[in-house]
Amino acid sequence: MFIGEYNHAIDNKNRIIIPSKFRDELGGKFVMTKGLDGCIYAYTVDEWKLLEEKLVKLPLTNKNARAFQRFFFSGANEIELDKQGRALIPQSIMEYAGIEKEVISIGVSNRIEIWSKEKWEEYNDLNLDFDEIAEQMSELGI
Repeated sequence: MFIGEYNHAIDNKNRIIIPSKFRDELGGKFVMTKGLDGCIYAYTVDEWKLLEEKLVKLPLTNKNARAFQRFFFSGANEIELDKQGRALIPQSIMEYAGIEKEVISIGVSNRIEIWSKEKWEEYNDLNLDFDEIAEQMSELGI
C-alpha cells in the first residue's frame, strides 16, 4: 500500500527520485501513465495487470470505453529504476501533467500519483467539502 506525500525536484534529465518507502513496493520495474485530474499514475506491474484486465473487458462498442482505454494505454510506459532509485519520466506524460521542476509524489493505496507542485497546490485550494464527499462515499459502500 502506498501512503504519504513527498516533495521532489526533477533533474535536468527528467528523472525523479522515487521515495524509498515507495521503491520497495514498486520493485525494479513499474508502469507509469497519464492519470486523472492532470497527474501521473504509477502502478506496480501486478496492479497494472489487474487494471489492464478490467479495461480490456470494457465493450468495444462503447465510445466512452474506447476513449478511456486509449487514454490509459497510450500514455503507459514501463519504467525501470536506476541504482539511485530514480525514474525517467517520459516527456509526453511530463507535458500532460504540466511538470517542469517541482513535483509532489503521493501514495494513494494501490498507486502513486505524481503531480506538478503547482497543480497539487491548485487541487488543494479547491476547498472541497470532504464531509459531503464522505456522505457520498457511503453510497459506494465506504
